Amino acid sequence: MSIHLYLSLVPESLVASTLPPEEFGNYLAVGTRKRAHGQAIFFELREDFESELFERSYIEERCVPHPDGQPKHSVYLAIYRVLERIPPEAMGSLYLTTAHGRVLEIAPAAEPAQTPGRYHLYQELCPVHPLIASTHDPRDFARFITDESHPISVPRICFVELDLGELADDPAEGSATGLPYPGLDHLRSCLQELAGGKQIKTVDRARQLALLYRCIRTGFFVADRQTMLYYPYPSLEELESDRYQWWRCANDSEVDLYAMRA
Repeated sequence: MSIHLYLSLVPESLVASTLPPEEFGNYLAVGTRKRAHGQAIFFELREDFESELFERSYIEERCVPHPDGQPKHSVYLAIYRVLERIPPEAMGSLYLTTAHGRVLEIAPAAEPAQTPGRYHLYQELCPVHPLIASTHDPRDFARFITDESHPISVPRICFVELDLGELADDPAEGSATGLPYPGLDHLRSCLQELAGGKQIKTVDRARQLALLYRCIRTGFFVADRQTMLYYPYPSLEELESDRYQWWRCANDSEVDLYAMRA
């Protein structure tokens, strides 16, 4: 069995496994008694990636099938400040797993030249995870967050842009129809503060790390001061035609999530 290296975002960790990506995602979401159903978001790393985070001999010794032939699900190699120590060139596809174990692969692509709208909503995923409203487009937002001259910054960030609908241009009067975020009045207020001259406004400091996949606008970004990787989220047409099973499961999982919150 070949060995795969994964950078998991929830929680942040570096993991070796003999499971290929779809099986690994299913394992993280539903294949253990250690947790209830839950999403998993992770990157597969380049097979020949070498790092101070681990010794290759340690992986080869520990990440082997069990005596009965069952694959080795996971060998944890690092659980602290992992993202900042993984060079972008080592990162391959991104995998989004629903709470019921369906896995969607997203390959990196060229970042969009422009992102429409006056205002943007970003869910930071790793290493921190507040919900942020901003006047910055994704590239400028990443530069701002990773600027070490600021009192608060991170060396590298992974985040996703979420949909604002009409609020992206008119937070006061724009329709919020179809936006499932809790506290829409608070979100409007935060966006209106941006209209008053702010560039960054924290909407939620302790955002629950359950991502509403149907609210993703453009896609996922991994960035530092020099580099940005972009993982474009499929269009609704693509999801409904080419990724229907995953899309249906993602929506069913979100219904369950809201039921648990109620």
